[in-house]
Amino acid sequence: MANTAEEMITLTSAEQDSGGSNLSGATAPDAEDLVITNDSARGIYEATIGGRTAAGLVYNEVGSRVILLATSVLPEFRGKGVAARLIGGVLDELRLQGKTATVTCPFATAFVDAHPEYADVLDPAFPRSHAAGHGH
Repeated sequence: MANTAEEMITLTSAEQDSGGSNLSGATAPDAEDLVITNDSARGIYEATIGGRTAAGLVYNEVGSRVILLATSVLPEFRGKGVAARLIGGVLDELRLQGKTATVTCPFATAFVDAHPEYADVLDPAFPRSHAAGHGH
């Protein structure tokens, strides 16, 4: 993702990736081809489609808590639900690992608000940042 970071668009609201109301993420015809990898050295979960980087979710890890900082999607993959699938996949993986999440990314915040089934993954003491990604 380092080579394409300047092309990435950071999502600041749910409307930017999903068209406004549906955060299910199942709208891409090639959705089954989406692969999520964790580049722990750089603190980025990456989503690839057909071997091409489509999106990234920047994070920090503090003990067993993962702070989801910012979601970015390359322009040609926007509006296809890729960011929602990335966030859902990351939250599913954190649940399996017994970790919790704090969301500061506005898109991730909107996603968890729309998907209460992920409430158990949110850190009980620090579920989200009130700054929502502003003023880092």
